[in-house]
Amino acid sequence: MAAPAVTSEPGAPDDEQGPRSSRRPLPVLGRSLAAVCAGLLLFLAAPPRPTWWLAPLGFAVLGAVLRGRRVRAGFAYGFLAGAGYFAPLLSWTGEFAGAVAWLPLSGAEAAFVGLTCAAIVLATTLPGAPVIAALLWVGGEALRTVFPFGGFPWGNVAFGQPEGVYLPLAVVGGAPLIGFAVALTGFGLAELAHRVIVERSRRVLVPALATVLPILAALAAIPLVATEAQDGEVTVAAVQGNVPRAGFDFNAQRRAVLDNHVRRTEQLADDVRAGRVPKPDLVIWPENSSDIDPIRNRDAYAVIDRAAKAIDAPIVVGGVLRRDDGRPTNTMILWDPRRGPIDFYTKRQLQPFGETMPYRSLFRIFSSDVDRAGNFAPGDEPTVFGVGGARVAMATCYEVAFDGVVRDSVLNGSNLLAVPTNNATFGFTEMTYQQLAMDRVRAVEHGRSVVVAATSGVSAIVRPDGSVTRRTGLFTPAALVERVPLRSATTLSDELGAWPQWIMVIGGLAALVAGVAVRRKAQSQSGTGARAPQGGDE
Repeated sequence: MAAPAVTSEPGAPDDEQGPRSSRRPLPVLGRSLAAVCAGLLLFLAAPPRPTWWLAPLGFAVLGAVLRGRRVRAGFAYGFLAGAGYFAPLLSWTGEFAGAVAWLPLSGAEAAFVGLTCAAIVLATTLPGAPVIAALLWVGGEALRTVFPFGGFPWGNVAFGQPEGVYLPLAVVGGAPLIGFAVALTGFGLAELAHRVIVERSRRVLVPALATVLPILAALAAIPLVATEAQDGEVTVAAVQGNVPRAGFDFNAQRRAVLDNHVRRTEQLADDVRAGRVPKPDLVIWPENSSDIDPIRNRDAYAVIDRAAKAIDAPIVVGGVLRRDDGRPTNTMILWDPRRGPIDFYTKRQLQPFGETMPYRSLFRIFSSDVDRAGNFAPGDEPTVFGVGGARVAMATCYEVAFDGVVRDSVLNGSNLLAVPTNNATFGFTEMTYQQLAMDRVRAVEHGRSVVVAATSGVSAIVRPDGSVTRRTGLFTPAALVERVPLRSATTLSDELGAWPQWIMVIGGLAALVAGVAVRRKAQSQSGTGARAPQGGDE
């Protein structure tokens, strides 16, 4: 049932009722601190910590803060929650570029959370508030994924759940469905607590279902997570050659990086001959393992070819190639030990402010570091590498965060997914663990084994159920060799594609439009400045 409208004087602050004399700064301060804490709970739920259950608690706190607020206050509290989440989560972006990269990016992401929370305040005047809030949260994440500069989905709630009970939902509706389930549990818990503690109401069935059903749905999805080897098995090796030192200037040591990966591969070949490890059918090197163009540079060609012959297996080499127009490309090269380079995959989703620099002259006003960003040309084909019975889809580094990019590669006839990556720039931060969490979600979402090869760590072998069988440390040479299942079956998430997300976004937008209409009607009936009715679930 909707609560009756409550009027407030014109000029009263957005989150307080009544005339100026009744304003209370302490409740506002308390809600502000609670909003920041909600964001911190989301951060503390993210890898490398296994405390995934803090995420729904964060949404519960956020739901309690937003309850009964006006739109501008909803934006403000949402911004504070977003800052509490993204400022620590994205601190790695300032590891070497400083606050000029970290704070604006965190602030921009927090603003998206603010907009989402403003929409939640507008729309939750309707029945079914927890569901509507969760739908709008998915909509906010969808917006962040495409705008601006091609989007930045880092920090989507699903990527904090590789250890959580919600992970099996990825096989049904991908990362967006996980995010919806986590948010629904939290917002449902907030509504349930309000009815029990504040209202002393017995009308708890609907919020209780909103809290519990997402967890039950995730448990019901467990049988859909398959791991059997439909297309046989393949022995893969992920080589982590390491870099001379962390930071932006590791690229200045590009020959040393190449030599490190050649050396570690030759050491692996020695281990194979000595019987210490099985012989791999395929070797994955990381992104940027050869920033010297091996197609144009004879010396780079020779040492890579030597490594491929030593291990006697194809190597996927991360190279920086130069086009005829002079622009570089971030390209994975399938290198055969007998025929040399035989196939190429060029990274399609480039990283803004890293591989590309939008509005370079404008941003140069604020920092000369913009000139460290590249001018890479994107690829346009989701090429799959064929190696014996393996059909290897590629998602290079940053690409693994984008649902559609990974889906296109996987559905192009693959039965194995490789994620070559280079995180050396970000040192000993949590960034590489956050990315590994994405790899684990993708494994379940698409039912594929995932081979993660990183220049400096963390490299890993992930099974189709999202479990990590082997992993390396940071900034140490290593080689992981594992026999993994090949799977070509499509999951329900693959079949549905982006439709689950679009349905949730459309549902949230429809509720938002209806919520605005309800508020306008209430204001026209109660006079200017009226507080819109606050909706419940019944």
